[in-house]
Amino acid sequence: MYTLIDYFNRIAHYEWWIVLVELLAIGLVIWWVVDFLEGTRGERLFRGVIFLLVSGVLVLNLVVERLPFDRLQYLYRGFLIAVLIVAVAAFQPEIRRVLIQIGQPRIWAGSSHQLSRTIEELVTAVTELSAARIGAIIVLERQVALGEFIETGVRLDARVTSDLLKTIFYPGTPLHDMGVVIRGDRIVAASVQLPLAEVGSVPGVELGSRHRAAVGITAGSDAMCLVVSEETGAISIAHDGKLIRNVTESQVRSHLAGGATAGHVPFMGRLLKRHVE
Repeated sequence: MYTLIDYFNRIAHYEWWIVLVELLAIGLVIWWVVDFLEGTRGERLFRGVIFLLVSGVLVLNLVVERLPFDRLQYLYRGFLIAVLIVAVAAFQPEIRRVLIQIGQPRIWAGSSHQLSRTIEELVTAVTELSAARIGAIIVLERQVALGEFIETGVRLDARVTSDLLKTIFYPGTPLHDMGVVIRGDRIVAASVQLPLAEVGSVPGVELGSRHRAAVGITAGSDAMCLVVSEETGAISIAHDGKLIRNVTESQVRSHLAGGATAGHVPFMGRLLKRHVE
């Protein structure tokens, strides 16, 4: 079996800068994966898999120097194959998001006036809903179509305005429950049933049904979600299965416009590109 000693003996003959570049490349990939999975269940799973792999390699390579445990080596190679198969299934939502991001166009071709107007209407709506402590969940569709969820709600196809959004979510109205889906500058449906994330999907935080729905819909698509808590009036933003809580009006505007500050998830302006069904 190939041991750590063999590895170090081999790299001793390489140019130092080649080894440095390779180590930096590996480190950057691992950092990007951890950063991408940060705040999700996938992060803990990834750390667990890495721990098992590294521990197994170190233990087997240290032991094999003294005792030839051939059967343990054979079982470990089989274990690596099993881990690969399980990882593909376990990381399915994360793999899907990566492929979605890779395939997304990077240039927004919509109107800047349309973008600005729609953003202001959304900011006004969530700010006033927050002040009145009226619960709301607004899903902003991007490149991944949400047709399967839209079909569960009531079709509207209406221009995005703060007054209409406040009316929809006002308690007692027929459409106030569940979510609203926005495509471009149009409200395409209201009273949309959204998938709920599992309990404990956000470590250390107990989420209500609206916040679980926001995490659930954004974990399986590239959508962004605005949530207003009925209990506290706090505004939250969900994206890539991650939840940013207690954001301010200016932070909401910054996320929607794509000019996010450090520590926040940027929301690309291409969101508001008008889609034609």
